[in-house]
Amino acid sequence: MVKTTPFHPRLADLNTTQLWTHWAGHLSATQYDIAAKHEYFGVRNAVGFFDASPLFKFEITGRDAEEFLSGVLARDIRTCRPGRAQYTIWCDDAGYVLEDGVIFRHSANEFLLTAAEPNLSFLQNQIGSMQVSIEDVSDQFAMLAVQGPRSRAVIAELAPEVNELGYFGHTQAKIANSEVTVSRTGFTGDLGFEVRIPSDDALAVLDAVMDAGEPHRMRPFGDQALNLLRIEAGLPLIGVEFTSSRYSYNEHERFTPDELGFGWLLKGIDDDTRPFVGRRAILAERATGSSRWATVGLAVDGHAFEALFYDAGLVPPKDEPPAAWETMLYDDHGERAGYATSYAYSPMMQTQVGLARVRPELAEVGTNIHVEQTVNHVYTTVPATVTKMPFFTPERKTSMT
Repeated sequence: MVKTTPFHPRLADLNTTQLWTHWAGHLSATQYDIAAKHEYFGVRNAVGFFDASPLFKFEITGRDAEEFLSGVLARDIRTCRPGRAQYTIWCDDAGYVLEDGVIFRHSANEFLLTAAEPNLSFLQNQIGSMQVSIEDVSDQFAMLAVQGPRSRAVIAELAPEVNELGYFGHTQAKIANSEVTVSRTGFTGDLGFEVRIPSDDALAVLDAVMDAGEPHRMRPFGDQALNLLRIEAGLPLIGVEFTSSRYSYNEHERFTPDELGFGWLLKGIDDDTRPFVGRRAILAERATGSSRWATVGLAVDGHAFEALFYDAGLVPPKDEPPAAWETMLYDDHGERAGYATSYAYSPMMQTQVGLARVRPELAEVGTNIHVEQTVNHVYTTVPATVTKMPFFTPERKTSMT
């Protein structure tokens, strides 16, 4: 049976298209407006809100909670102080990524982990003799993401304490007489906040946020707009950029942190006091240089792309919806270079961009790559360049003003 989120009664009225998809067993809006680009520009230019309630949420508490998480998560939770959050990953024994998520630290021994997939059994199986309690509280809380350059003004009207909230910080607040947790996090690569709300209070809080957002022309946005926003931000999506090793059929579907561009999360991996799951295999990969892939950003030569279509008597397509398939890549010799996992026209960059997996020797910024393109029913290629990610990263995302 498909469930609905605590916000659904209000969002169903706002969804003029009545287009929905499924996310973790819940209905999730594909788009509210006839054109998802309206929602996209609403976030980039003003402020939008997104229903993130289907995320799984796991409370992890107990005397040994930090030690437990130090052995499960690949990123060192010991560096995360109370009132802070971390983007993190966890791996299997062979060093392949199982999943990614955000861990919120509330105190010395109280944490909350959000993730896209169910992980309760996996986490509980790691406890052993430690004094740790893990509870799936997914249905107890709704989550509302408020994103865009005016998001601070909207949330600060209801919870002034967010004016002092740094990037990836979180704080307790009261909105519409409900005790909520507000974090400076999100999946759009822009200034943004996420509000975790007791499910019974969800509609009252949403109404308060909508009222505060009305002067700023705040609007809801759905999965399609979010997908383009997160591509511009260079943010990976499970099921697109990678498959959990738990569900992978073969080695072509499993990837290590370094192959996925997650190496920056592994600071301190040489510390023998933290033998987290998969650490030994990751160290062996680094020692032998056996990474099969590198994850990079791709920026297409916009002039060459347009000429390719104009010369064929066509109008160059500039569709924001990302390609629903992998896009093949080639090197200067016409040999397979890899593939783009996400590929779309970026309104901010004014060209096609992609999150791509290439052979490690092609990962240097500035390397030429040729992207497969179909013109008049014939396969050809368009030139592109390996570039740094994120493609779009405004100063407001992390600044205090």
